Amino acid sequence: MLREGLKMSPDEGQEELEEVQAELKKKDEEFQRTKLLNGPGDIETGTSTTIPQKKWLHFISPIFVQALTLTFLAEWGDRSQLTTIVLAAREDPYGVAVGGTVGHCLCTGLAVIGGRMIAQKISVRTVTIIGSIVFLAFAFSALFISPDSGF
Repeated sequence: MLREGLKMSPDEGQEELEEVQAELKKKDEEFQRTKLLNGPGDIETGTSTTIPQKKWLHFISPIFVQALTLTFLAEWGDRSQLTTIVLAAREDPYGVAVGGTVGHCLCTGLAVIGGRMIAQKISVRTVTIIGSIVFLAFAFSALFISPDSGF
């Protein structure tokens, strides 16, 4: 990560953001053109020339699948999941399910909002360099600090 961060250009994240914004603008323009070509349909008779789409397909996007997979695999078998299993075995499983879901939603929501705010203030390069330094510090602390030292 440190090598990648040092090789990045300072505005690398900005280039990607502009590319995504241009692609979204292009798709929106295509959608508007399709809507104009098909027309609104006749409201009184309930006919429309547009092809009906399933509403649930709007939720299944590549980023949705990526976030779902990432979160599922990151959480599978970690300490919080094992603790939730023990808690559900001892207490009301419905309360544990609702509490765990709300807690995870709040935690993920704060991470998304915080990440968005950080991304607007500092570059991807800076985040990558800081992250690599933090991981190196954890690695060195694991090498030199014994688990019995009480830290």
